[in-house]
Amino acid sequence: MVFSSVFFLFFFFPSILIIYFITKDKYKNFILFLISLFFYAWGEPIYISIMILSTLVDYFHGKWIHINQKKQNYKISKYILLSSILINLSLLIFFKYSEFILTNINNIFSLSIPVLSISLPIGISFYTFQTMSYTIDIYKNTAKYQNNIINFGTYISFFPQLIAGPIVKYKDINKQILNRKHNLKNFGIGISRFLIGLAKKIILANNIGILAEEIFTTNISDISFLTSWLGPISFGFQIYFDFSGYSDMAIGISKIFGFDLLENFNYPYISKSITEFWRRWHISLSSWFKEYLYIPLGGNRFGIKKQIINILIVWFATGIWHGASWNFIIWGLYFAIILIFEKLFLLKIFNNLNNIFKYIYTIILIVIGWSIFYIENISDLFLYINKMFNIQNFIDTQFVYSIYSNIVLFIILILASTPYPKYLYNKILYKHNNNITFIFISNIYLVGIFILSIAFLVDSSFNPFLYFRF
Repeated sequence: MVFSSVFFLFFFFPSILIIYFITKDKYKNFILFLISLFFYAWGEPIYISIMILSTLVDYFHGKWIHINQKKQNYKISKYILLSSILINLSLLIFFKYSEFILTNINNIFSLSIPVLSISLPIGISFYTFQTMSYTIDIYKNTAKYQNNIINFGTYISFFPQLIAGPIVKYKDINKQILNRKHNLKNFGIGISRFLIGLAKKIILANNIGILAEEIFTTNISDISFLTSWLGPISFGFQIYFDFSGYSDMAIGISKIFGFDLLENFNYPYISKSITEFWRRWHISLSSWFKEYLYIPLGGNRFGIKKQIINILIVWFATGIWHGASWNFIIWGLYFAIILIFEKLFLLKIFNNLNNIFKYIYTIILIVIGWSIFYIENISDLFLYINKMFNIQNFIDTQFVYSIYSNIVLFIILILASTPYPKYLYNKILYKHNNNITFIFISNIYLVGIFILSIAFLVDSSFNPFLYFRF
């Protein structure tokens, strides 16, 4: 079940809101837990057992770690933590990477090991990282042990962010599980955030996604230099508004239920370096890898050589987290190398450069990265990259038609990728905070984008959520 579906918007969501808010406070987590299980089972009736297994594994491992920490049996606590990590990663590797691993072993060693075609449980990469963060935080004494399995299950299965994030660390939300505010203000903020996310997804991401798909499915030998750049630029807009739109909807729904989730995007396309870009893009994943992998590996504390190795490890893991394919590994290492060069000397040079140059440098590298991210076939990938640097066939009718047909959409996408619309809105809001006319116009605007979103949703059959496959 996706948020941008007629069933969710007009049946599931209104129904659960009624059920949730007529329920007594002491039963609200239980209701949320049941609702979340139903939401997941709607799309994964078989693999819901995997999510429940992960929940049970980490609930009991957290409990055992807590007991042994109190007894100062730190060595046993460490073994319990390792057991939790091993079980979680084993499940993730089996379902997400076993086919990829066995296929490559067969190709490298000319073997014929049977390869199981296992469908990927939706959201397994997201909820696996959440459950792991819980046991790690309990072990590090940075979060309190959750004794109530329903409360813990609510944290793991919480449906707004279950399938595509943001990845929520237990220590960031543990207090809200038992103590959170339900009021009209939070409800209004949540609905507004949800509607903005819905519009970003349906109106912006879906429409530019059609163009991206058209270009990337065109015969590579037929595309021009400019069209080869337009493809990943279009995809870059699609994945940003798709994923940030989902995050907005998840944060908005969570706000309605009284939860304050951390932001997952912060206008990444205004970045002036790749280092800055990854501080602004998919923040919950970047912070997870930093806290639970990069820092435990040593971070930057043991010299530049060790830091480079740590960066390569983290970005290899980041790449493979996104999918069991070589292009994702290449994508991760591509950004690792850029980040290493930036940390070694580029950022120092950038201090003396004009911002325009830094923007151009960053956008070019990001766009190349989206090409690597999109094209899974390695031979096609290198052929496509070659097109991006071959100006012999500079322009074609496909590029002219694509720009002509989508010029207004591109202008909106560019503006919406910057903080200026929000800045302007907040400035007007500050000036007319208690103005009834302004409040009325704001509400009319939200109703308008909702109606427009529904019109696009009903009219189009193109409505993917890109991060569901991760």
